Amino acid sequence: MCGGAVPAERREQMLAEHGPARLHVSGPSATGVAIMRVLRMELGFDLNSAKALAHRVVNGDCTGTLPEMEHLARKLQESGITAAVTRP
Repeated sequence: MCGGAVPAERREQMLAEHGPARLHVSGPSATGVAIMRVLRMELGFDLNSAKALAHRVVNGDCTGTLPEMEHLARKLQESGITAAVTRP
């Protein structure tokens, strides 16, 4: 979608065909506060939403389409956080 959000129907199709990807973070720089900062900048989340998602990221429970997770991993890496994406 060239910089825009993927329509819900297409997103669901991608997940059905390829399965979810999982975002993993590690290392001393992978703190909730640092992750929240990236999530707020990239996704425009409010503080409570960023905190909830950061908790999921730290616990390895953050999943989505491969492009979504790769985008977040790149942004986290640019902020000095070790991040990787895997598929089950």
